[in-house]
Amino acid sequence: MAEDIQIRTEFPRQIREIENTWISMPDGTKLAARIWLPEDAEDDPVPAILEYLPYRKRDGTVERDHLTHPYFAGFGYAGVRVDMRGTGDSEGVCLGEYLKQEQDDALAVIEWLAAQDWCSGKVGMIGISWGGFNGLQIAARRPPALGAVISLCSTDDRYADDIHFMGGCLLTDKVAWGATAFSIANTPPDPAIVGDGWRDMCAERLQSNGLWMLDWFRHQRRDAFYAHGSVCENHADIEVPVYMVGGWADGYTNAVFRTLENLPGPKKGLVGPWAHKYPHFAKPGPRIGFLQECLRWWDQHLKGIDTGIMEEPQLRAWVQDPAPPTTYREDWPGHWVTLPGWEGAAAETRALELPALAAPITLSSPETAGHAAGAWCGYGLIADGPLDQSHETGMTWFETAPLDNDLELLGFPILTAMAQSKTPQANLAAVLSAVDADGKATLVSYGVLNLTHRESHADPAPMPEGSVPIRLQLNACGQRIAKGQKLRLALSTAYWPVIWPSQERARVTLTNTRLDLPLCTGTPAEAPFEPAESAAPVETEVLSEGQFDRTRSIDLTTGLETYARKADTGRNRHLHTGIETRYTTDEVFRIHPDDPNSAVCEIKWQKTYARGEWRASVATQVRVEALADTWYITASLEARDGEEIVAARDWSERIQRDLV
Repeated sequence: MAEDIQIRTEFPRQIREIENTWISMPDGTKLAARIWLPEDAEDDPVPAILEYLPYRKRDGTVERDHLTHPYFAGFGYAGVRVDMRGTGDSEGVCLGEYLKQEQDDALAVIEWLAAQDWCSGKVGMIGISWGGFNGLQIAARRPPALGAVISLCSTDDRYADDIHFMGGCLLTDKVAWGATAFSIANTPPDPAIVGDGWRDMCAERLQSNGLWMLDWFRHQRRDAFYAHGSVCENHADIEVPVYMVGGWADGYTNAVFRTLENLPGPKKGLVGPWAHKYPHFAKPGPRIGFLQECLRWWDQHLKGIDTGIMEEPQLRAWVQDPAPPTTYREDWPGHWVTLPGWEGAAAETRALELPALAAPITLSSPETAGHAAGAWCGYGLIADGPLDQSHETGMTWFETAPLDNDLELLGFPILTAMAQSKTPQANLAAVLSAVDADGKATLVSYGVLNLTHRESHADPAPMPEGSVPIRLQLNACGQRIAKGQKLRLALSTAYWPVIWPSQERARVTLTNTRLDLPLCTGTPAEAPFEPAESAAPVETEVLSEGQFDRTRSIDLTTGLETYARKADTGRNRHLHTGIETRYTTDEVFRIHPDDPNSAVCEIKWQKTYARGEWRASVATQVRVEALADTWYITASLEARDGEEIVAARDWSERIQRDLV
């Protein structure tokens, strides 16, 4: 644990743990749950806080579960971690993300929790990423016992603001996350919980769970597939209070602003410097007393205690100070500001002062432009952040003069222009950076637009011969640009390996280009949070160290460029269960600077589990090639019980490209 996190070992109420209990669904399928609650909850019932995930409560999320749910229990709540159907130790199969079955099961879980003798009848939901998504989705189903939601690093829009698409451009994270989900969905349950039946349960998953990513590629427009689970289809479906949380280093921050604008009920928003983690242990810091903030929210909405939280400003955001570019940060300096709400755009804007933008700009970038972007969704624990943006020599730059005064930004930069394309389909990327006197540039925000999606994600249209107006919204940002720094706008027709390249080499001309900057109108807030606290961390024995490598190389014979990430968690034993785990992943993105149809992404995962004589492993491989007219997708799966191969499957499919 980091030194700035205080470990709490004494609480107002004594805690007991139910290591595993079964919750029966209406069709008889049993879901596995782990529960921490006050010892005297049967005599003094408490609200339940549900976290509902496919990530294996036994070992996958155990580190953060131990920090969080016992803490809630010590303050008079029941912390509940449930494995979704077909994942972890739960029965059944999981056929995809955010399906109606997943939501129906959650409704049954909430009803079961509310009926327990130790529960007051009130339930809250908390979750990050998948658990943040389904918290919003289940709130839209309006189960009677659900009283409030805390949703972190999530989205209300599965098409435009998830791993699938950004500005209508297809993200490579569709493959990276697709491969990750593929490996997770086919892992075995723990025999210590389910007994000898683990083999049959595992076999059912291996034969039924499938390769979800194929469905994702089949649906390339905003259709009913993505509308399902996108609560932005009707924000008014959500009536309970919602607390949205995000971080500037994360991939899902835009939704905090959008939901504050559109949710009709009680709501709050919080954006810090963090990556894709809970704010009491996330990096970059500063970490905050997030669990104390959660308790104020739960007390207000589940216990009826007036904590004053709803009288405070609706939005709190961390405005980052200038900092040199680096791929990893322990902390990002800055200060908190508060705003009474968010109305969809910054209250004040200023056009970037770049006279050169008024002249025609012709772009036909190398396909390798974008290599300094960093991960679409950062986790903060490894060096996956953006590089010095001055390395992006394949992009076309425009710079201001050094600023005469500090400039604070908060919100969405907006690029507008008239665009003309030589090809029916083309992509456009825009990157905003702060440039120091030494020439080093720190990424502030970026955005991309598939020009065929300029008017609609549901009904894209090829580019005409003439010019058409476009609007490209960059990601939300909170950044102070210091006096003496410059602002840089970089433009390109490629942004690899964040997005897949266009179907053919693009050539785009922009005229009347303008970038409007969102000015920060927030009120500075002094230390609005208590210091970070948590319950005691899980005891873990490190059996072998992990590592992370991130490289970029060029084949001087062929000209192919390879961007690679390799990660190894090392081998770790969780002492409370004795289970040993090790995960390795190998990600390769390859492209030729002159050929968009050379793009290849290949992801390999290996997951191993062991205890005593029990050994189980899953190896998966996914490969996608971006050919001119089709996506060529191949995949393989091999599962072992010890040294014995118990399942081996292969997939191969060509899917027509649809203006992406």
